[in-house]
Amino acid sequence: MKLSVIIVNHNLCKPLRHSLNELQLALQTIDSEIIVADDASDDSSAEMVKNEFPQVTLLRSDKHQGFTKTANQAMAAAQGEYLLLANPDTISNADALHKMLDFMDAHADTGGLTVRMLDAEGNHIMDAQNGMPEAWIHFFKYTGLSRLFPKTRLFSNYYQGGWVEAFESTEVDVICNTYMLLRKSVIAQIGVFDERFPVYGQDIDLSYRIRLAGFKNYYFAKTFIIWQQARQTNKYSWQHIKYFYGAMLIFATKYLFKMPELRLKGLGRGSAALYEFKI
Repeated sequence: MKLSVIIVNHNLCKPLRHSLNELQLALQTIDSEIIVADDASDDSSAEMVKNEFPQVTLLRSDKHQGFTKTANQAMAAAQGEYLLLANPDTISNADALHKMLDFMDAHADTGGLTVRMLDAEGNHIMDAQNGMPEAWIHFFKYTGLSRLFPKTRLFSNYYQGGWVEAFESTEVDVICNTYMLLRKSVIAQIGVFDERFPVYGQDIDLSYRIRLAGFKNYYFAKTFIIWQQARQTNKYSWQHIKYFYGAMLIFATKYLFKMPELRLKGLGRGSAALYEFKI
């Protein structure tokens, strides 16, 4: 099988229906499967998929567990050579899927790929191109973690963004999991999403691990998909603050801070107890 499309859904029944209808048309000439991993929705999303899209594989969780764990369960069940993680409010098309797969086939050193994204009015969405939120960029600058992302031009004062860059396909550090195409053999090598990042940051971490393994990530601008951005996040809610900024600390403890080493006479070396930041 060429492609497994994975959609993690939580209470986005209407956008999910639209997304699945468009996906079925886009996948007609591709050996593929669609997996909807429903994360304990209470808006009849799972029932809609079961009744209206019987050919779609439906995975249901009884308890809300967050994007990361739900996505990992779906990736474990996927059979495709490539894994496409797509938000339930994204609209795919055949041109985008074929061109993305062709690029991956032609570039064996590519581990992950994202694509140009437009909103419902046709405006370019910068997040897809940048790969990480602005707050993370500032955090990485201040902590020195920016050195881990040498191809992220937003760390350069000379980068202004805009339409020239939007239409330029290029190697990038981070690919956004809103619409993320992954080579399954690479995921088998490096592992799935780190579940210490339950809501935010898991795509940044995975993108970094892809590069650590010697593969490349690309922003592919020669086609596009629509991202309706149906879910509005309250950036001032405690839940958002806890998970969004907590993920930064988890990333820092994973890659910036080193565990102290114990040297005990007669016992050799040993690591101190592992301290893990939990949210």
